[in-house]
Amino acid sequence: ARDGAQALQLLFGPEGNSSQPVILPTAILLDLKLPKVGGLEVLAAIRGSSVTRHIPVIVLSSSDEERDVAESFRLGANSYIRKPIQFSAFLDTLRQIERYWMVLNIPYSAAGS
Repeated sequence: ARDGAQALQLLFGPEGNSSQPVILPTAILLDLKLPKVGGLEVLAAIRGSSVTRHIPVIVLSSSDEERDVAESFRLGANSYIRKPIQFSAFLDTLRQIERYWMVLNIPYSAAGS
């Protein structure tokens, strides 16, 4: 999604109240600094829905402000990662995140089976 409003539309439909998400991702990488609707508002919406609250949300932000980190975890982020400044380091970080969440991590539903 290009902005927070588009992210909410993809998850909850054009009216924002769909009981079935348009897209149900395995994990969500969420930037805090999104145009239109901020990342913290998107995170609150994700955690406020019974349909999406189980999806791991990894905040990936350039902010290292303690209030941003604390608020992200208070709202239910599973992880907070500060974006590297260099693009090559950023791509490496994305690969590591993918490996952890998609390969190494045992999802809650699998653990409870």
